[in-house]
Amino acid sequence: MDLELTDKVAVVTGAGKGIGLAITEAFLREGGRVVAGSRSETPELAALRETYDVAFVAGDLATGEGVDALIRAAMERHGRIDVLVNNVGATQPRSDFLSIDDTQWQRGFDVNFFSAVRASRAALPHLLAGGAGAVVNISSLNARLPYPTVVDYSAAKAALTSLTKALSEEFAPRGVRVNSIAPGPVRTPFWTAPGGFAEAVAAGAGTTAQEAMDEVVPRQTGISTGRFTEPQEVADLALFLASPRAANITGAEFLIDGGQTKTT
Repeated sequence: MDLELTDKVAVVTGAGKGIGLAITEAFLREGGRVVAGSRSETPELAALRETYDVAFVAGDLATGEGVDALIRAAMERHGRIDVLVNNVGATQPRSDFLSIDDTQWQRGFDVNFFSAVRASRAALPHLLAGGAGAVVNISSLNARLPYPTVVDYSAAKAALTSLTKALSEEFAPRGVRVNSIAPGPVRTPFWTAPGGFAEAVAAGAGTTAQEAMDEVVPRQTGISTGRFTEPQEVADLALFLASPRAANITGAEFLIDGGQTKTT
């Protein structure tokens, strides 16, 4: 299927690894152009610049300054923005609610919610100027299924899901669609990195991080397919939602969790 993304300009936040990197690569393979924002340029992102039309902008996208620099770079390079993917997200395993102070709560919302607020506010005038466009927000299953170990992250992602609907109501009549994707566990550094969630689960289960991802988490959380989602699977959905093929889809949230959610 031709997604009609050739020469479309996408801004992708949190593009250096995981889901953001997969979305960046998939968009480029479809013939699009990407302005990728991240704290630092990873080797994988640098390798893409050798072959494709991708520009990297370094910055802290949890700040207004970092977001403004990214959107400004996209306009200076291409003169337009067709797609915004708000993918920035991060958290750390929490022991309990009472251990999370105000600074941690604020940082969690800056990274997981206000980054999308600021990027959307900066990019939407340019999307509107083009007469059509798409925003894809990467939310989380935790917006629906909050866990004590990620209580601040869950609350921020729930806010992002609500923002998606509100922006869609306002901007769909003006040609810009806004949707969100809510992944369950995805095999990314969020889980696999040293000190990540796989190690935390493994410590509690008396097993290895690899076994935690392959067996313990799918079993304990009721993932029907019995496995984590792969970053490319999220990227495929994001590209479809960003494309003209999804021209009448807006204000929607799409779960990709291997059947972990059992309610409709």
